[in-house]
Amino acid sequence: MKRNNAEQIGALIRNFLRQESLESPLNERRLISAWPEVLGTTIASYTREIYIKNQVLYVHLTSAALRQELMMGRELLVRNLNRHVGAQVITNIIFR
Repeated sequence: MKRNNAEQIGALIRNFLRQESLESPLNERRLISAWPEVLGTTIASYTREIYIKNQVLYVHLTSAALRQELMMGRELLVRNLNRHVGAQVITNIIFR
């Protein structure tokens, strides 16, 4: 028997994640995992803790000079991280 209402598996998985409210936590995890890839391994080596709370990315850095440098490019960094994930996950970054 031939079926005509076939759907792509990717679309079915996205719909399931959306219905079960799992899409946002998954995107947050993907964004945190993308931090070394987007900023590079050198900057990632100065990073101690990264977490997201209320669409704000909190990053603990060990270098005050690097913290100041990243604060100046914060808006571009938010856009690049969101673009890498493919969704609006964060709206701001707090460097500590």
